Amino acid sequence: MTGTEQRLAAIRGDAPAKRHNARTLAALTGNPGCTRRAVLDGAGVDKPALAERVGFPARFGQSRFAITRGNTFEAQVKADGGAELLRLVAERLGVPVPAAARWTDLGDGDDHADRARRSATLLTEALPPTGSRPDEPAGAEEPSPAGEPAALFDHPMLGLVVAGQRVHLEPDLVAAQLGGRFHVVEIKSFPVIDGQADPAKLAAAAVQSAVYVLALRELLTARGHDPHLVSHEVVLVCPRDFSNAPVAHLLDVRRQLLVVRRQLDRMDRLDTLLAEVPADFTADPVADPATLAGSLARVPARYAPDCLASCELAYFCRHEARGQTGALGRPVREALGGIADIDEVLALAGGETVTDPERAEAAALLRTAARLRADALATA
Repeated sequence: MTGTEQRLAAIRGDAPAKRHNARTLAALTGNPGCTRRAVLDGAGVDKPALAERVGFPARFGQSRFAITRGNTFEAQVKADGGAELLRLVAERLGVPVPAAARWTDLGDGDDHADRARRSATLLTEALPPTGSRPDEPAGAEEPSPAGEPAALFDHPMLGLVVAGQRVHLEPDLVAAQLGGRFHVVEIKSFPVIDGQADPAKLAAAAVQSAVYVLALRELLTARGHDPHLVSHEVVLVCPRDFSNAPVAHLLDVRRQLLVVRRQLDRMDRLDTLLAEVPADFTADPVADPATLAGSLARVPARYAPDCLASCELAYFCRHEARGQTGALGRPVREALGGIADIDEVLALAGGETVTDPERAEAAALLRTAARLRADALATA
């Protein structure tokens, strides 16, 4: 065990490290500047238990109803050997619907390592034939050659290394031999109404899908194949309008791939982050609550309202950030030019004398905003 591994083990206490999944990796990208979260996730700390212990339990997560609805919709879409799913994916990619498809269920078994090995073998056996053109622009896919049926892999087991640990990832489906590429297919139960999906859910699906694309590309790279045989276009299948009829959309996840890769690289440099963390820092959920709260306060956080939807410690950090401009959101914090304290903002808006030239411009804008607000209220 390296020095960094020993330090991370000491931080989380006697508890085993929590394993990441695609959802937690996607959530990491939401606030990449937060040292507190990077250290806790790198150490594999049980953040829900930690939040409960310090008195600020997490209040988000999928309901049982949502999970059941999602499983039902996925089973419906994959029925009959994925015949309807194959048609949806092929039509969305703009290629002829293959007459046949090999369906391989890789979701059986509790041994993740064994499933990962089997998935890797079968996925690489389904590589498009030599001569495919993975660098063609979007929309330039060609149909699979005659005699090469499409291959659909149900719940393959992929992997990524996160902070030195192997993380197992399980996409809904991977389609091969469609347009000469692999395509990750994600099935979500949130509806697409009049061609529009909920922006927050769509963004989360794009980042989660990018995690799968990255994992599949790294699998091909490790086996000596071109990673760009995995398309950056993900097929998202959702219910149309208020029915259960599935509809497919393409998500271009190139930007999300860059964000995920950058955050994973940051997690691999945990020794650099740990150098700024107090030597006695602990996040052991069985420790005294007061000790835990004081320990957490010594590691910098970067709270923003968006954290409430993705981080289990968000309510603790929000309480800690009370009175700070960051609690109002990143746009507000940035617009105020680095003024961190809300009381200072109100004082400047009220006409307090400014001696710091760096505060002068912000003070002028605040006074103008206060005057405009007063005028608007008077008019009303």
